[in-house]
Amino acid sequence: MTLLELNTGLLTCRRCPRLVEWRERVARVKRRAYRDMEYWGKPVPGFGDEHASVFVVGLAPGAHGSNRTGRQFTGDASGDFLFPALYRAGFASQPNSVSREDGLVLKNLYTAPICRCVPPDNKPKPQEIANCKPYLESEFELIRPKVFVALGRVAFDGILRILSIRDPSITFAHNAVYQIPQGKYLVGSYHPSRQNTQTGRLTVEMFDQVWRTVRDVLGT
Repeated sequence: MTLLELNTGLLTCRRCPRLVEWRERVARVKRRAYRDMEYWGKPVPGFGDEHASVFVVGLAPGAHGSNRTGRQFTGDASGDFLFPALYRAGFASQPNSVSREDGLVLKNLYTAPICRCVPPDNKPKPQEIANCKPYLESEFELIRPKVFVALGRVAFDGILRILSIRDPSITFAHNAVYQIPQGKYLVGSYHPSRQNTQTGRLTVEMFDQVWRTVRDVLGT
């Protein structure tokens, strides 16, 4: 299976009735600022460099971000914090992302959410995450990155489950880095959500340090 085949199949997924109903309702009702736009309203595929050494795992699409634009972290506050950091670190061709057609190219980096459909209150249920697991598992196998970056605890724990890692010493913390089997690495980071960035839990400098850590692990 190729990434294209994987993502083509993803777009027809209706495994989670609660999420299907919610993503389609959000796309139908819309936010006033985007009322003239056509919302994506479907599962959001991963995107980036298919030969990436770095795989970034997020939580889920934003209701009026990637559920609107159809691309991970595109058009929402999390992306407004993430993409400038990736640009500064040399992983992105530009510091902003507003649509799938804006020319953004990710360099040596691929990103995908742990849950492909927007959940109510940004909280996917455990079974919904489990339903999405095969997609991320397949992407890991196809891309075979050297470094996994988990944006948030849910993504961190999801990566450990997929990789069948049960080492109790590997725990989530911001900018924590662990060597895991097969010569790979796992780096933790607070999620660049508005809740974290506006409260100061995650600052620009703290986030930049994560990408410096990734560069150090890559030796670049």
